[in-house]
Amino acid sequence: MNYQWYPGHMTKAKRMMQENIKLIDLIIELVDARIPCSSRNPDIDEMGKNKFRIVLLNKSDLADPAWNKRWMDWFENQGIHALEINSKTGAGIRSINGLVQEACREKLERDRKRGIVNRPVRAMVAGIPNVGKSTFINSFAGKACTKTGNKPGVTRGKQWIRLNKELELLDTPGILWPKQEAGAGMRLALIGSMNDDVIIPEELACDLLGCLRELCPEAVEKRYGILWQETLALTLEEIARSRGCFAKGDSLDLKKASGLLTDDFRKGKLGRITLERP
Repeated sequence: MNYQWYPGHMTKAKRMMQENIKLIDLIIELVDARIPCSSRNPDIDEMGKNKFRIVLLNKSDLADPAWNKRWMDWFENQGIHALEINSKTGAGIRSINGLVQEACREKLERDRKRGIVNRPVRAMVAGIPNVGKSTFINSFAGKACTKTGNKPGVTRGKQWIRLNKELELLDTPGILWPKQEAGAGMRLALIGSMNDDVIIPEELACDLLGCLRELCPEAVEKRYGILWQETLALTLEEIARSRGCFAKGDSLDLKKASGLLTDDFRKGKLGRITLERP
């Protein structure tokens, strides 16, 4: 399946971000810790090439902790300040203020020499849909500042949030880029960053099984009490049988089984799984 999703509002959101980029000092980019590479929007790299940068590996509780560490090292080796966080529980959030000061040290020193005091760092919070930007901001601020939702497209406009005298955040909508490479598009669909209505559930489930068979085959066997079959389609049928996914009569309801499998992955019920390696 060719996974592509780029609705019209994203073009408008990208234009808004381009117009506001001159107002900010720092880009705080959230990525999904399960796919740290595929969940980075290349358009943000282009827009922010002259800005200080921080990458936050969000949803780190759903990713393999050993690979979280490897990805952190990879970003640091690229000269990018990085931190693994969990916006829902607040893990890692307290370390962000110090990371902002470190990332913007050059700017703060320049301001000090010019006699500019008490000017807050202005940071744009950016990322793809459903990566957890709004939940992150609410957790960081310690109060509900933005709407949240477990689906892409909840945030549609910009919003300035003053956290303290040292930092202001610009919340922005989640945007993808017009043409995703096939593998990246599939991984974006797996973590829920695309509208599920444009996806064929059975094909996405088989693609997920292909990833799991390569990376952690035991996760499927343990969760569903089955053995891998000759093909991914037959394995999906086994999952349907093990979970009692039947339509009328004795026919298997593969759409229901596909949704169950994908949902189990997204919620971490298959274990902590990282789909990409640095």
